Amino acid sequence: MEINRRSQIIYNDAYPTLPISVQTTLNIIKKDLAKTLTGTGESHSIYLVKKELQPEMFTITASKNGLYIGASSELGFIYGLFTFSKHFLGIAEFWFWNNQPLIPKEKIEISDNYTFTSKPYPVKFRGWFINDEVLLHTWKFEQSHLRPWEMAFEALLRCHGNMVIPGTGKNTEILRQTAARMGLYISHHHAEPLGAKMFSNIYPDLTPSYDVHPEKFKKIWHDGIQAQKDYNVVWNLGFRGQGDCPFWANDPKYDTPEKRGKLIGDLIQLQYDMVKSNCPTDICCTNLYGEILELYRENHLVLPNDIIKVWGDNGFGKMVSRRQNNHNPRIPARPQDNDTSKQGIYYHVSFYDLQAANHITTLPNKPSFILDEFKRIFDYKMQDYWLVNCSNIKPHVFYLHLIGELWKGNTFTEDTYLNRYAQTYFGQTNTAQVSQCILNYFKSALAFGPFDDEHAGEQFPNYTSRLLISQFLKEKTQPAPQLNWALTTSTLIEQIHWYKTLCERGVATYTDFLQTWERQCIDLNQHQRALLDETFVLHGKIYYHCFKGGLYVCHSLLQTYDNNLQNAFFHAGLARKEYLAANTALRCSEKGKWVDFYKNECLTDCKQTAWLLETLMGYIRNLGDGPHFYQWQKDFLYSEEEKKVMLITNYKNHLNNLELFKHMEISKSTSL
Repeated sequence: MEINRRSQIIYNDAYPTLPISVQTTLNIIKKDLAKTLTGTGESHSIYLVKKELQPEMFTITASKNGLYIGASSELGFIYGLFTFSKHFLGIAEFWFWNNQPLIPKEKIEISDNYTFTSKPYPVKFRGWFINDEVLLHTWKFEQSHLRPWEMAFEALLRCHGNMVIPGTGKNTEILRQTAARMGLYISHHHAEPLGAKMFSNIYPDLTPSYDVHPEKFKKIWHDGIQAQKDYNVVWNLGFRGQGDCPFWANDPKYDTPEKRGKLIGDLIQLQYDMVKSNCPTDICCTNLYGEILELYRENHLVLPNDIIKVWGDNGFGKMVSRRQNNHNPRIPARPQDNDTSKQGIYYHVSFYDLQAANHITTLPNKPSFILDEFKRIFDYKMQDYWLVNCSNIKPHVFYLHLIGELWKGNTFTEDTYLNRYAQTYFGQTNTAQVSQCILNYFKSALAFGPFDDEHAGEQFPNYTSRLLISQFLKEKTQPAPQLNWALTTSTLIEQIHWYKTLCERGVATYTDFLQTWERQCIDLNQHQRALLDETFVLHGKIYYHCFKGGLYVCHSLLQTYDNNLQNAFFHAGLARKEYLAANTALRCSEKGKWVDFYKNECLTDCKQTAWLLETLMGYIRNLGDGPHFYQWQKDFLYSEEEKKVMLITNYKNHLNNLELFKHMEISKSTSL
């Protein structure tokens, strides 16, 4: 049998009126046919037919009369259609996000006895949390703010995901309908129970205390349930605070673990009862995340029996409790061996911790490390709910694809996954070279601590630099307390020396990565070079420039202690240039549809580090050239004769700090 771009998709045997989710997928598949097939002659049709199968399963069979996709549910048909697109049209899960080149052909021929039956998914609820979505929030595709989100939901469905938290805060409310229309379950941020509005958003002038305003909290939760009860929902229950922090940070009454656990448990039970009275068959879950995990482990928190317990990794891919500020107990995040209740995970391929995580780069831990973690996740039967924090999709495709394969039940080693990924998105040639370049990225990662997950994301060389500079500007005799998570010292200078050593290692490893890439890329084709250049190589460039900037920060600060102020000023300027170079690398990668994708990169924010360095330059110049600010200008603009004669302080307008730095560079004053 033959399929070409004129092939019809006939659904009368499955549905008299097509559900909107399946219709949305059909519209996508029609575009897939138009992108990949050119033939307009006689062709066979594709039929959707009802079959007695488990929910979400599907069959694809061919005969001389056409191609038949059978399923018993909307998601079954959606997955069947996207599987047809992948297997026969060659359109991979992340075709959009990885710029997959599609080479049209006239038609596809399928054997009349072809048959495929999907397997049950080993994970029940499989989804993404599109969190810290500052890039998607402002980027437009096809002149639309909505289209990037639709492409994200499409990619999730192509991965056979079935659940999403569609953004944070107001974005969630706006995008629920779009996600549900495409066939996805809705779930909720662990800081936003029931997906309801935050108390302080509705009552900004009231103290957000349940003890003071219980009826208002109940009304908010009731309204959240009513707004979503017609969707497919996995209800997240909990009680943290007015943001991603514990409520007792603002309520001193709850000063013991017993008091905290009692209130959280009581409110989870209340929320559970509210859900069940409105949506009796719906599933509920709660996150054992951060401080909640400690309360649960210490038996201060009692939960309803049939809710899914969702265990979180630490933001670096390790299933232990996350570090919060300087507190890092690393409690194992997994159920007890005798716990047979429902279990799930909340896993980060992107994390925002203002310390050391990755947000705009690929998680730097190796695939073998991730595969080992997920083997343990399966061993502990934590398969009722997988939620992956994917932030803005594009920087994290490599691991989103990997986890999507795992939740479908596929298994592989690090090598086989690297080869499969390379062939899927880079083509069938040069697989070894592409795989090696990707692996080199992970081998270059900087270890900042003793544990196997502690590899520095790009936040490390940005936030550490900013912490050290900020502390130096406030009180240079005292260490930065926010760095106690990494090491405890009695002086800021010790912290600077520690950071300097790490930055030196980072510069060395990423220099080697980029130099190796220059040799490797010669044999690659244009698409392979371009895709690596805007993913793993781009991420390597960000690390190189940020660690080099961090190294210059250390030089600048240490030279200030030595009163070598011109040298300190100059190195602060060099550091600023490196962080701007990292931001420039991001912006220069925005080609084609990706123009302005990184424009709103405001979380890691390399350009903010550069801005703070400009402040440091002004501070140092004031120390060495104030209050009249003419001597350094004379040192770099005037002749030797003019420098030695003081008849007038200056003959030209005062240079600002950046202008002065440029003159230092021009004079090649590297001997400062």
